[in-house]
Amino acid sequence: MFKRSLGAAGGYALLVHGGAGDAEGARLQGQAAGCARAAGVGKALLEAGASALDAVQAAVEVLEDDPRFNAGTGGALTSEGALELDASIMEGSSLRAGAVCALPPFKHPIAIARAVLADGKHVLYAAQGAARFALQHGFSAVAPETMITDDARQALARALAEELARRSGGTVGAVARDERGGVAAATSTGGMMAKRPGRIGDSPIVGAGSYADDALGAASATGEGEGILRVALCSRVVSQLAGHGPADAALDALRYMEHRVAAIGGLIVVSKDGQLGVARSTKSMSFAGTWRGHDVVAGG
Repeated sequence: MFKRSLGAAGGYALLVHGGAGDAEGARLQGQAAGCARAAGVGKALLEAGASALDAVQAAVEVLEDDPRFNAGTGGALTSEGALELDASIMEGSSLRAGAVCALPPFKHPIAIARAVLADGKHVLYAAQGAARFALQHGFSAVAPETMITDDARQALARALAEELARRSGGTVGAVARDERGGVAAATSTGGMMAKRPGRIGDSPIVGAGSYADDALGAASATGEGEGILRVALCSRVVSQLAGHGPADAALDALRYMEHRVAAIGGLIVVSKDGQLGVARSTKSMSFAGTWRGHDVVAGG
């Protein structure tokens, strides 16, 4: 188990993750650098007065474009070699949320989730319904080969041969607090490598993969999705912020998940006053954080 506290009370704060897994060496360093770049984009927005919601979306879009991560381009493939993408985003003032799951190839699933939030009629759209919503709101589908990488194909082959127990790196996410005290969370993933077509994990499920409430804070999860779903991990950790710091609350929630359902993963958390916490029960989880008056800090 690992935890780390970042940030300080007051002002804006942002934390991103690049997925819990077993990365090491150059791969982990590259993922940490990718997280730092995403955090830098979010930091610039927050410094300019943007909302936490804008900042987490922008940071996650950077990670969706980076094939080192399992989200958007380079995401994990189904057992049939297809890309089915999941994403969710939530803001803490009115508890508005938007999500898509089993989405065919679109460049930025998190932007489509944000459009779902803004539309407001429903919270979650699936598969072809999600694709139809995206097309109706100005997004363009792309050819699968533009988002499916050789690395993802090779990882699928190893997984199908039962040579890969867990892919290094995974789901990406971000949490933020803006200068007005609003919090938000966003999470995006390609899901489990070699998953059955139509399998949905925690990432697009509000309360499991993402959660935000201005009264407490916000969280984004990564790891074994079935376990995260079963304990509603993000709503659990956010509820614990009433009496704990973000890092302690995250570690306690991961311990609970491991004890109850034998699942491992990671969390990033921001409290309502802008303190940041990261915790993992996996070998690694790349992350990067920033807050008012400080440069980006990255690790794994």
